[in-house]
Amino acid sequence: MLGGIFEISSTTILPDLSFRSKPDQWRCEGFDVSVFQTAQTMAFAIEEINKDSTLLPNLTLGYRLYDNCVKLPLALRAATTLIGGMEDVIINYDCEGLPPVVAIVGDPVSTHSIAISRMLGLFGMPLVSFYATCSCLSNKQEFPSFFRTIPSDAFQVKVIVEIIKHYGWTWVGIIASEDDYGQYAVRTFHEEVTKYACVAFSETLPKVKQKNKVSQIINTIKQSTAKVIVVFSSGVDLNALFDEVVSQNITGRQWIGSEAWSTGSILINKEKIGSFAGTLGIAIRRGAIPELQNYLLKVRPDFDPKNSLSVQFWESMFDCKFQDNMQEQNSSTWSGVKACTGFEDLPSKSTGYSDVSQLRDSYNVYKAVYALAHALHSLVSCETGKGPFKNHNCANVRNTQPWQLLHYLKKVNFTNHLGERIAFDENGDVLGIYDIINWQQGDDGIVTIKNVGVFDKSALASQELYLDENEIFWNFDQRKVPESVCSKSCEPGTRKATRKGQPVCCFDCIPCADGEISTDIDSIECLPCQPEFWSNHGRNQCIMKEIEFLSYEDSMGLTLTTTALTGVCLSLGILSIFIHYRHTPVVKANNSELSFLLLASLTLCFFCALCFIGQPTNLSCMLRHVMFGISFVLCISCILVKTIVVIMAFKAALPGNNLMKWFGVPQQRGTVFFFTLIQSVICIVWLSTAPPVPNKNTKIQSVKIIFECDVGSLTGFSCLLGYIGFLAGISFILAFLARNLPDSFNEAKFITFSMLIFCAVWITFIPAYISSPGKYTVAVEIFAILASSFGVLFAIFLPKCYIILIKPEKNNKKALMGKPATKK
Repeated sequence: MLGGIFEISSTTILPDLSFRSKPDQWRCEGFDVSVFQTAQTMAFAIEEINKDSTLLPNLTLGYRLYDNCVKLPLALRAATTLIGGMEDVIINYDCEGLPPVVAIVGDPVSTHSIAISRMLGLFGMPLVSFYATCSCLSNKQEFPSFFRTIPSDAFQVKVIVEIIKHYGWTWVGIIASEDDYGQYAVRTFHEEVTKYACVAFSETLPKVKQKNKVSQIINTIKQSTAKVIVVFSSGVDLNALFDEVVSQNITGRQWIGSEAWSTGSILINKEKIGSFAGTLGIAIRRGAIPELQNYLLKVRPDFDPKNSLSVQFWESMFDCKFQDNMQEQNSSTWSGVKACTGFEDLPSKSTGYSDVSQLRDSYNVYKAVYALAHALHSLVSCETGKGPFKNHNCANVRNTQPWQLLHYLKKVNFTNHLGERIAFDENGDVLGIYDIINWQQGDDGIVTIKNVGVFDKSALASQELYLDENEIFWNFDQRKVPESVCSKSCEPGTRKATRKGQPVCCFDCIPCADGEISTDIDSIECLPCQPEFWSNHGRNQCIMKEIEFLSYEDSMGLTLTTTALTGVCLSLGILSIFIHYRHTPVVKANNSELSFLLLASLTLCFFCALCFIGQPTNLSCMLRHVMFGISFVLCISCILVKTIVVIMAFKAALPGNNLMKWFGVPQQRGTVFFFTLIQSVICIVWLSTAPPVPNKNTKIQSVKIIFECDVGSLTGFSCLLGYIGFLAGISFILAFLARNLPDSFNEAKFITFSMLIFCAVWITFIPAYISSPGKYTVAVEIFAILASSFGVLFAIFLPKCYIILIKPEKNNKKALMGKPATKK
């Protein structure tokens, strides 16, 4: 036997409790024929199971159904009657055999289920509710034998939050009734939605109609920028608010309804549809139960005193009274009331009782009965010696106890004819599933509730929420999904900056700084690009920086290359002239070999400038500095030796002086070689310890990569330059001191001038080198090399070329041996 407790009658008449006479039974009135469908569904499911040869074969189920009359005392009385069998005459106190019932389906009210479960839990008797949604009932320590086939309120809130997330609504309002249902839902909703969105306003709807409070809520709705409003309330409590919304013609709001009112017929009518069309709601899973309608229409009144519900149903359905019931009271009370015959045409009545198009509560009852049946089936299918109880025993079918059925009910797992999986989690909650419904108005003006989706917790995480977007009606312009945000999303390339004193959903979008990007919508920070990358114009992508170096294709590089090659040609040209006129006095004077070597070194100086142009490589970086250092030292060494030769030649012309024999050609060559060898040693040590290498410099310019040669060792580079400067300084000083020697022998003034140019160029080079950005740094270095080389070339050799080519008459020994300059 299975018990059932349903909420069929809406009012009760209390008995006289004056303690002067035996109190009468509680009387229930206001029989709801639509709700009676749920009780009949339980009877139908049991009969269907009894006819099924595969489920519980050779075992017949029975049922006992009670009406709680929406009163807790009656609900408790029904429960105690079911578990104790108090209506039966007790002959002895033998407790063996089957209990009156092994499980109870119900109670639909959470408060009733709490009270009943506390009692049934002591006996381990399963209570499977089809409508009690309080989350507190998930506490297995308090309610160990409670199960339900309807999701809890917490799950309903989760579904609503998932819909809000699906459409990107981050700015929502909340309205809740002033009761436990509404206030608990609001608290849970706040906890869940704040992980994703913000609450624009939260209003409480009073249970007792208060015009001022309703007006306040209406003003809040009108002033708020939130377009989405979530409502947790019953339909009765919402009537006054919805009437005011319609009265003030408030439109452009997307309403989301909880399961308590989203399918309530009391709110769905033509007058309200203008403001509330397109409402999305959460509804108990609708199911189709074949042959249920035929079963419902076959009901006939049963005058068995133990089955009074069918008589009450018949009288309420046809608004009549059976003769026996009339006689129980004064006949004058029933004057004008027609008598029931029991043969009225039930199929001709179109009521909620026979309507099976919206089977929601009844479908939950159907699932509850089948869950118990499958648990019983597992119990009777137990193999001897493999049972779950003590000593691996199985339950005795003829003496089945509720706590044994409870063990199997926890493990129920089957798929019904709709393809829905029925199972309970560790809290006794069924696998959550809700229908998503949409209020729509047909062409004939009739308002319909249309299923547009489903939320199934048993599905994959990414497939829990399904919405048929093409079937949803949006009551907005162009019938598009509304937008409800405090601030529009920040596009890639910007970041969110929260407004002071406002919710986190209200923010400004700040463009990313140069060199930073954001690739996601609503980024909270901009990420810096890697050193070799830079942000694009939209600040949403890092692009490779432009690599800059002085190339041959560059106009500046081409100009410097041409200038360097010109210097090479001039040096070689002058060298060829000197070689051709090597026997003339001008060339032979002051050691022609040094002049040839000086011109060769100048050629190398011009050539080394070319090493600074082009993409840096390991070879070019080492070659440019080595060639620069050695060629310039060779050049300065030749100039220094020539200066010394000029001074010694003048001193040797004095009587009794024989200095030139100590500084002949071998000594001059040795001096040049020695000075150059020192620079070569410096270069070798530098290259072997920390050689120059190519380096991509990302610090000088933010938008470009400067491809340059890193000197490696600053000490080595400083020694190289310092040694050149040291030799140039000595040459300048000696030449300057020898500037007043007789004109005929005086090459020192030209050397002085060339060294003056050389030193001036390299002194001005230092600040220019430091302050020049990018490739211009290399250009300044090349310019210094070329300028100093041209200065030496022109200052020393141009006067001699002038004599050789333009004034050949002066190119003789007599002219060179002219009178010495007089001393001042």
